[in-house]
Amino acid sequence: MKHFTSVQDISDWSVLWEKVKQIKQAPQGRKTLGQGKAMCLIFLNSSLRTRLSTQRAAMNIGLDTVVFDINQGGWQLEMADGVVMSGSKAEHVKEAAAVIGSYYDVIGIRAFAQLQDRAEDYQETIIQQFKKYAGVPIISLESSVRHPLQSLTDLITIEEYKKTERPKVVLSWAPHPRALPQAVANSFLEWMKTTDYEVVLTHPEGYDLAEEFTQGITSTNNQSEALQNADFVYVKNWSSYQDYGKIVRADDEWMITDEKMKLTNDAHFMHCLPVRRNVVVADGVIDSPNSLVIPQAAHRVTAAQTVLELMLDHA
Repeated sequence: MKHFTSVQDISDWSVLWEKVKQIKQAPQGRKTLGQGKAMCLIFLNSSLRTRLSTQRAAMNIGLDTVVFDINQGGWQLEMADGVVMSGSKAEHVKEAAAVIGSYYDVIGIRAFAQLQDRAEDYQETIIQQFKKYAGVPIISLESSVRHPLQSLTDLITIEEYKKTERPKVVLSWAPHPRALPQAVANSFLEWMKTTDYEVVLTHPEGYDLAEEFTQGITSTNNQSEALQNADFVYVKNWSSYQDYGKIVRADDEWMITDEKMKLTNDAHFMHCLPVRRNVVVADGVIDSPNSLVIPQAAHRVTAAQTVLELMLDHA
């Protein structure tokens, strides 16, 4: 595996699942794999699970890791080619990525969507520029369009807790006071397409996602209908793709409640966290025995370690 920025970077699913199995059985079974190597995690945005789980995964295989909050401790980076750099940005990504790549064997980058220019966000410029100029493997710690580490985590979680070979998995929009990117939802659907699960997407009118992610996915604006007989209910907010980055409605009726979960097949509740209680989901749901948010978050270590081991094995 050269890079890990989307599901397309998985070339052999049997190898991936064997790696997941090995890591879950013995997380420190390859303690010296990363010996003599180092990774730099670059954050342009806040993080709890991604930051800590990726560091823990690196520790499990002996990979030295440095975390760089580039907006706080580094120069502002210019990402566009051919510009006259007479403004506030003091360093170009061409030099920055190449320099960091000369220091480290793997680079992880977290860069959210700005939610101002859809075309610009959906080019995933920061990730793409680092892939172009760093000269080392790049791991997406969430880009403006996708969050593949989270999606691998979600797939591992569903596979562990499913009670039938073809569970019904529902991705439901939920209200939120802030405009959030589409990355988690996009990526989740992209990864679900690799399975034979029954996948249903539900959201209010005005919150359709990009067609490249929803093509082939059953979709409905009727949340109650979608939840019928669901085995897993994955809940996430996202802002409008059509009216880009906007909150087109704040509808408390879409919050996941105990009553709504009764429509399901005793479904497991999933969320990538952080989650706003009693806005996105009621306390009774997230605190119930059917809530998987903590084991789901714990699987972030397994997902990150799986990717790192596959990269180092083929370095």
